[in-house]
Amino acid sequence: MDLREQIEKYTPYNEQEEKDKETMLKYIDTFDDVLTRNNEFGHFTASSWVVNKDRTKVLMIYHNIYKSWAWTGGHADGESDLLGTAIRELKEETGIKNVKVLDDNIFSLEIICVNGHVKRGKYVSSHVHLNLTYLLEVDENEMLKIKEDENSGVKWINVEDVEKVSSEKWMVENVYGKIKRKLMGEQ
Repeated sequence: MDLREQIEKYTPYNEQEEKDKETMLKYIDTFDDVLTRNNEFGHFTASSWVVNKDRTKVLMIYHNIYKSWAWTGGHADGESDLLGTAIRELKEETGIKNVKVLDDNIFSLEIICVNGHVKRGKYVSSHVHLNLTYLLEVDENEMLKIKEDENSGVKWINVEDVEKVSSEKWMVENVYGKIKRKLMGEQ
């Protein structure tokens, strides 16, 4: 199933997802290159909400650019298999080797504003990430490893403490909180 079909098939959880789904589909129809950073207005990314077996903890990284504890994820870089992108980024950013996919389908979607920043010595203009999130499970006893060029910490965080450790207010309120509620079966 191609990217457009996956997004069309996705049932939005709330109003934010309804609007973002609609915008993502328009974006795919409007731009030729939505899977690489060559599209400087915005491009698709994939993230993971990585839980332990008991669903009591989330694996997070301390993101060097955002200076905050955050989920794992990254750019599609031309790859249309965004679940594969989410898994690849999780492994690269945490050193994890074994990943259990809890659902092959999109778990959450959101359009995220990215402020201009310097990456690898070059300025990157402000743009948006059209993000698809996938639900993954990892054994919390597996060895973790920092990816120094992207993060300066990797650790398991109690689900109820995510709001306390992340300094990205919008992400906490509109993404992490939403994903937690969805995972707990709340509306």
